[in-house]
Amino acid sequence: MFGEELRFYRELGGYTQEELGKLLHCNRTNITRYESGKRRMPPESVEEADQLMSTGGLLKRLWDRVDWNAEIEHPDWFQEHADMEAEAVAIRVFQFNFMHGLLQCREYARALFATGDAAGSPELVEERTAARLGRQRRFLADGGPLLLALLDESAIRNVVGGPGVMRRQMEHLLAVAELPNIVIQVVPFAQCRTVVDKSMVMLEMPGGQHWVYSESLDRGHPCDVAAIVSGHQQSYDRLRGDAFSVGDSLALIADALEGFRDDDERARRSRLAQEQPQRKQRRRLRRGGPRIPRPRAGA
Repeated sequence: MFGEELRFYRELGGYTQEELGKLLHCNRTNITRYESGKRRMPPESVEEADQLMSTGGLLKRLWDRVDWNAEIEHPDWFQEHADMEAEAVAIRVFQFNFMHGLLQCREYARALFATGDAAGSPELVEERTAARLGRQRRFLADGGPLLLALLDESAIRNVVGGPGVMRRQMEHLLAVAELPNIVIQVVPFAQCRTVVDKSMVMLEMPGGQHWVYSESLDRGHPCDVAAIVSGHQQSYDRLRGDAFSVGDSLALIADALEGFRDDDERARRSRLAQEQPQRKQRRRLRRGGPRIPRPRAGA
């Protein structure tokens, strides 16, 4: 309803989506999502739109009546979070079981997608892998936003794609941890006193707004309700208190790297040991055919 009214008054005022976006200091894509109901319009932008289009405050009154926290499924449920992630000035992550997307190396991301709903479609796997790596660019660039990642030890120990992929993933973690804007800490099994069984992301936006984002099986849940954000922030702070220091965390990752490197070498030797008898068998098969007499010289 809100999106329909926004579109009505925009068209009544003679504005294109791009023109309204410029006046409200956002891009055309955001206006499209506001009007389609796929993204919540910031309240300050609603008030600016009311003044700009002389609606007498109708948009803000309607906005206040909408239950923006209702669990509505959207086809692009993750795209909304990706849009906010691309604008955030700081991101704080707690990741459970798997590596967070902003910290995944190419091999790890590809292995995850290859076992998900993209399995069987190499093109789709590569497309999603490229999209995931694209989200990382601004954090890996000079002067990138703060990325503070708390990794449950399960994210380090859970093997994705085999020891070779995990070896590469540990090398990637150690490399990105050298960047000044990226901090990685591990919450160990033995020392964790805070019970949190779900990954979460805390986003700080340019205007000072704070959001918390979590996921269920097939949808994302962004929320900026102050009481809910504050509660998750307290849980996050307690988890950080349970985490190893940065130095000890990197030492744990380096130790895991050595373990995966050894496992990868053993797996490689095992493959070679299996391939050698097969090669010998193939050679015997080639040599075991009927002998064909060759003509003698001078015959």
